[in-house]
Amino acid sequence: MSRLAQAWTRLGPGLLPFADAATDELPLGRLLRLSLFQVTVGMSAVLMIGTLNRVMIVEMGVAAGLVAAMVALPLVFAPLRALIGFRSDNYRSALGWRRVPYLWMGTLLQFGGLSIMPFALILLSGDTDGPAWIGHVAAAAAFLMVGAGLHTVQTVGLALAADLAPPRALPRVVALLSVMLMLGMVGAALGFGAALRDFSQIRLIQVIQGTALATMVLNCIALWRQEARITGGRRGDTPGFRESWRALRTQGPWTRRLVATGLGTAAFSMQDILLEPYGGEILGLSVSSTTLLTALVAGAGIAGFVLAARGMGRGVEAHRVAAAGLLAGIVAFTAVIAAAPAASAAVFAAGVALIGLGAGLFAHATLTACMQLAPSGQVGLALGAWGAAQATAAGTAIALGGLLRDLLMRPATDGRLGEALTGAATPYGAVYLLEIALLFATLAALGPLAQHAPRAVRRAAGQTELGAVRRAATTTELGAVASRRA
Repeated sequence: MSRLAQAWTRLGPGLLPFADAATDELPLGRLLRLSLFQVTVGMSAVLMIGTLNRVMIVEMGVAAGLVAAMVALPLVFAPLRALIGFRSDNYRSALGWRRVPYLWMGTLLQFGGLSIMPFALILLSGDTDGPAWIGHVAAAAAFLMVGAGLHTVQTVGLALAADLAPPRALPRVVALLSVMLMLGMVGAALGFGAALRDFSQIRLIQVIQGTALATMVLNCIALWRQEARITGGRRGDTPGFRESWRALRTQGPWTRRLVATGLGTAAFSMQDILLEPYGGEILGLSVSSTTLLTALVAGAGIAGFVLAARGMGRGVEAHRVAAAGLLAGIVAFTAVIAAAPAASAAVFAAGVALIGLGAGLFAHATLTACMQLAPSGQVGLALGAWGAAQATAAGTAIALGGLLRDLLMRPATDGRLGEALTGAATPYGAVYLLEIALLFATLAALGPLAQHAPRAVRRAAGQTELGAVRRAATTTELGAVASRRA
């Protein structure tokens, strides 16, 4: 019996890789409760980027360009995440809280946007006797509110976790929160897919407003009694955001670094608004089946994070890992294009999984490189700059992808592009080909950075900081880490 107990003790850390995130200051139960805000962020992201874009385009007949613009609104707000975290670092409410007021306001924005969203979408689809612009304005307001809320909640929630965790445990805590985000996305994708198996507008209203209620409840549980009240006024003088940003730009080839991040992010993001409509319109998949694609992307993204962390942990240079992710993306989009003439859902699913894997490798590796090359004392700002470039590129790419699809749809279906390009699959294929071109451009941008990396890495901060990046890197939470360290 004692030998069996010793065996389980040895296996424990491997089977429960985040169990060591708990500390005396932040017990596991309290940490898991705090992590619920990541679940609500994942739910909202899946709903807007995954489920609603397919429903609006295919079932409700809304133009893909308009849908792309609506879905892109929350992503355009994302560059402000670093500023939100920076402000919450120095804020003092009348009750002595710094983070809780921002968490509460972000939750209210999420709840309000989700509450009005189903009715705004019905107006947007034209099912009204009023002017069309009312539906456009209402839908834009709903998407913007949800986006502003989830980015605020995620940024400040991760900053609060960094406040509560001791420095030695911070990398493991952020890694756990990152996985909770992915689990929330996977769970929401499965749940939405099951709930919308028999689609109707009433069922859609129930799903969205149920998400609103779950968001309010889970976020309140997450923030309850997490932050201690602090007496006194604001902090003393701190470096201004603009001054810190100017100082960062004087250190190394940051322009090229951010351009490479933006190009690669755009290449992986342009399809976000189109994958599910592509599966439904071209391959004939149901709403339930296409919603499961989001779960597939999330699961493959987790695998990408794990592989990137293991590779860099064994000494593989970060930009080489990023290049591997780009190559996986090239193969992925080729498979997605080939799925249409082959009429193969299996080839399409394989391509979607490779998209998630490549995006995870690229995001983790580029962030790690930015962290390694950050000047002393500006680690948080470097991560914030990475997050700003990533979010801006993602929002722009999603909008352009939908607009390009709409622009080419009529000429393609009318046969004006030639017999070989006649069909509804052509506009989607054009977007995927553009993404492949962007992936090659990103490979070209990464080359000089890889040449500079070895010398710069030797000037990096300590191994503790590098380990934090390798274990905490994700595509969405890094602005919060930046706000903690800026």
